[in-house]
Amino acid sequence: MLFSLVSNGTPLTPDRPDATIPWWSYTKTVLAAAALTLVRDGLITLDQPLPEGPFTLRQLLRHEAGLADYSELSDYQGAVACGDTPWPADEMLQRLDATRLRYAPGEGWRYSNVGYLYVARLIERVTDLDLNEALSRRVFAPLGLPRVRLASREADLHGVNMGAAATYHPGWVYHGLLVGPLVEAALCLDRLFAGDFLAHSLLDQMQTVHLLGGPIPGRPWIAPGYGLGLMHGPVEGGRILSGHTGAGPGSVVAVYRSIFGPDVTTCAVFSDGTDEGAVEAEAVRLLSEHWV
Repeated sequence: MLFSLVSNGTPLTPDRPDATIPWWSYTKTVLAAAALTLVRDGLITLDQPLPEGPFTLRQLLRHEAGLADYSELSDYQGAVACGDTPWPADEMLQRLDATRLRYAPGEGWRYSNVGYLYVARLIERVTDLDLNEALSRRVFAPLGLPRVRLASREADLHGVNMGAAATYHPGWVYHGLLVGPLVEAALCLDRLFAGDFLAHSLLDQMQTVHLLGGPIPGRPWIAPGYGLGLMHGPVEGGRILSGHTGAGPGSVVAVYRSIFGPDVTTCAVFSDGTDEGAVEAEAVRLLSEHWV
């Protein structure tokens, strides 16, 4: 496994040139941050209904909008495994019957990549920029992260450590797939919470969660919850973590932040394979060792 630690804004581990990785669903944290800058600037609100359906931005960010997820489609899994060209987004939505809500918005919880596709479209619509440029201007430039970018073609993954996946088309991640250095994944989360990028009231709302129940088998969560683009809750050992895990064909990344007394530490861990629990457990272990 590769890892990067940041403590109180300072990287504690070397910046490895071979550690440019896919951020997978950690991209959702960045999309949430970008959307919250639009709320911060008065361009949208968290609780206004959106054109895509009878749900709000808050419900999309917390996976409470009633939407299904394209990973449920067996044809999707098969097409990715075969290395097929990604379907156009509208075709995917049609195959999924995405306009049919699986529960009333706000009355349930179901992890949905489709919800974050709608968040990405909202960001583009409000900023009048393509997603890569919008994220660069609204998140990466202000946070001082120059090497993160959106991958949209297979060629964009050249030089990216894709783990055990020999080939992959990033177009299969419909909300967008960010790639960047492992250390910048850790710095992104650290700087998102450490400075004045977002008001404390918005950061508090990011960490106000929909509780998902008790422990998750095979993973270190004791009472996990999902906030606005964040997994948040206590883990084994009693510490509270905020961040996100992302998994794709051939690799897993886990980026988490926690506070222990005056010490604020963020850890990013990347591994070949598909065992999300093992990568999360390694993040917990590294953070625990740092606090000793």
